[in-house]
Formats: sequence, C-alpha cells, structure tokens
Amino acid sequence: MKSGQITEIRLRNFRCFRNRQTARMRPLTLLVGDNSTGKTSFLAAVRSSWDAVYQQVEPDFRASPYDLGAFTEIVHHEGGGKDIAGSFEVGFRGRDLNDRSFEAQITFESRAAVPFPVRRTLKTRSVWVTFDYESRKEIIIEFGSKKGSWRSRMDLKNYPSPVPWHFLFFLASDPNRPGVFQVTMDRVAGAEDTPDPDTINTISEMLQDLSFFESRGKPFASAPIRSSPRRTYDPTKPLPDPEGAYIPTYFANVNFQDKTQWTALKESLEEFGRESGLFHEIGVKQLGDMEGGPFQLEIKVGGSEEARRRRNLIDVGYGVSQVLPVLTEVLRPDASPIMLFQQPEVHLHPSAQAALGSLFCLAAASGRQLVVETHSDYIIDRILLDIRDKRTDLKADDVSILYFERGDSGVSIHSIRIDAEGNIVGAPEGYRKFFTDELNRVIDY
Repeated sequence: MKSGQITEIRLRNFRCFRNRQTARMRPLTLLVGDNSTGKTSFLAAVRSSWDAVYQQVEPDFRASPYDLGAFTEIVHHEGGGKDIAGSFEVGFRGRDLNDRSFEAQITFESRAAVPFPVRRTLKTRSVWVTFDYESRKEIIIEFGSKKGSWRSRMDLKNYPSPVPWHFLFFLASDPNRPGVFQVTMDRVAGAEDTPDPDTINTISEMLQDLSFFESRGKPFASAPIRSSPRRTYDPTKPLPDPEGAYIPTYFANVNFQDKTQWTALKESLEEFGRESGLFHEIGVKQLGDMEGGPFQLEIKVGGSEEARRRRNLIDVGYGVSQVLPVLTEVLRPDASPIMLFQQPEVHLHPSAQAALGSLFCLAAASGRQLVVETHSDYIIDRILLDIRDKRTDLKADDVSILYFERGDSGVSIHSIRIDAEGNIVGAPEGYRKFFTDELNRVIDY
C-alpha cells in the first residue's frame, strides 16, 4: 500500500448499511453484488470520507454522479419504515505520509435537512484528536495520548470557517496564546494539567500530513453512462466531469499545446485499443486553419481496408466513446489519487472488458488506487489471471473483492481475498452463487 491510500472503509446507519460494516480496501478494489445492494452508496461514502478528512470540507452527498438526497434519504431507515437513526457514520483507515496507520471517523447529523459532520475523530496508534461541532456556538477539541487527554472549548463567534485542522489544533493546544478565539482547556485524564510536548507535536504532525493531501485533489468519480459522441466539438475549458464530456477538448488541448504528452497518451490509448480489439488509432482533426477552432475526433478501427480509413468517432461502435473517458482518467499523467468507476464495461464486448482488467492492474501497480463497481466476470477473471501470471508488480494482497449481500437487517459487505495463484479465498456461498448460477444453467443446457 502507498502512503495516502485507504486501507479500510467503515459505515454505520448509512443508506442500506444498518449494522457497522468494515470493508477491506486495496490499490485495486472490486465491488460486486446484485443491483440495489449499496455499491453506488459505497462509492459515495469513499468520496465523502476523503472530502471530510483530506479536503477538510463538508461533503456534498448530492454531487454528481452520486445524488444520495437529503439526510432522511441517506440515514438508515429501521426495517424500511419511518423510524430513522439520528445519525450515520462514515470513516476509514489509511496510511499517512510517513506510512503510519491512520484512522478517521465522521459522524453526520441533520442540519436543515442536510447531512452535517458534527464530529470528526482522527487517530494513530499513539495519539488521537476529536473535533466536535455539535454546538453551533463553540467547537470542542478533545485530544490525547497514553499520557493523558485534554479538552479545549473555542468560541465560534469569530470563527472564520473553514480553518485547517492543524491551525485549529495549534490554537486549542495553548489557551494562553493570544488571538480572536476565546479558548479554555481542561484536563480530562492524565497526570499533568497541561499537555505534554510529545503529544502536541505528534498530533500536529498528523494533522499537517493530512493537509498535504488537500493539494492532490478530490477522488475522480465516473458515471456509469458516459457522454454521447458528437460529430464536431467546439473548444471549451476542459474541466473533468463524471460523464467524460470534457475528454474531446482535453485531447485537442494536449494535441495542440504539448505534442510530447499527446504522443505518450495517444500511444497508450492505441495500445489498449489494439489489445482490446476496439480500435487501432485515434487522432484529432482540426477544422480550419486557426488553432482553437472546431475539431473532430477520428478513429481507425483496423482490420479490413475499409476499417482502416479514418472515421468520425460518432460513426464507430458506441463502446469506443464510452470507454475513452475511463481510459483517459487512468492513463493521464495528472490523474486523481483515487479513482471510482461504475460499470466501466458498459457497451464493451468480452475481450475489451478483459483488457480493462489488465489496464486496472497496471494502474494500481503504478501507485494509483482504483475502486471499480462491476458486473463483469471478464474483468474479474482477467485480474485474477494477471495476478497468477505476474504480468505486473501488483500482488495478490493488493486486490480486494467486496461482495454486497442483502439480508434481513440490511446489506452486509464481505471482504474477499485472492491468493498468489489467482484463486478466490474465503468467499461466502452467496458470492459463488452470484457468478455460477447462469454458467451452470448453460452447462446443463
């Protein structure tokens, strides 16, 4: 596992997850299960956890492509009825910049029908700190180590939100420090009336490590259906979006402004295209003499002489336009630290789906973290084969399969491992049934 990656997700009273769920995350994590078993909700929880901890912002549970609704739509409903929990929790375990295990837990309650993070607890093996926003008038920061614990109360009257956590802690750890904040501190447990320097320094270091990840950006979340191709594109500002509508303009900008980067990206795209059987070449055709004018995307499919001529993207198989945003997000050099994909196999034939599995292995082996919700056994089988055949540096322990299973008390998440030979280890009966029922019907036929 790389520093800054998530190693575990924790949920309670979140959507269909009533009981506390703990899911094992790895550089490549696959989400499988029946429809409406919470896989999309899980992806939203991953992004929300990242936002609440690394970005230090209030997560937007309605941001595309995950519109989970208001608080009452997100919190678990007891037995599917009107009785709802008063709060829900999302959290994770991860690795910080110094490769230490790090945990975060965020509790959300309703404020004006919107989920609001009233409590955020962060801890390593040696220290912990909780930021409590439950009161609208003050923030309570409780922190400690094995040597003791302390509680600071800060008046929010002059609170210029948002303030980075390490700065809030800097103010809270010394009530005698002058400033606009009114701070009082009490000893909760321990031998000293004031915190020891080791505890203060260790917590400060942990919080500053978190602040570093803010510069890496948000996780990229892909929609299950990408944008439709167009015959001609007008240049726009290429801002990433879940449907990949910005991809053609991104191609054009890189092609016209950075030939070296475009050549590298083009070669990677075409390598996948040939391996998957989807296409052989991709290019940007400028219309007119002026750079920055309208343009088209052209594709050479390959095969027969007719297939080898350049064709407009809109005139080739729909699978090409659907997979290009997925490929680009994985292959671009400035990709997000964590990528969340929903059904990347949409509109792809089996060999192309399998090729995606190999691409995901390469990306995860290079240090990126991918979470892929899929119904494709071709993707999963290819990943298992690539692990067995050691086609990349990705190890068996770098892959986690999460199986979502519906039960009487909500959905349960089963964390499934694979061994060095690419075999599934410890899968519940429901998982095997999920993938073998239709195959057995075919064999019996």
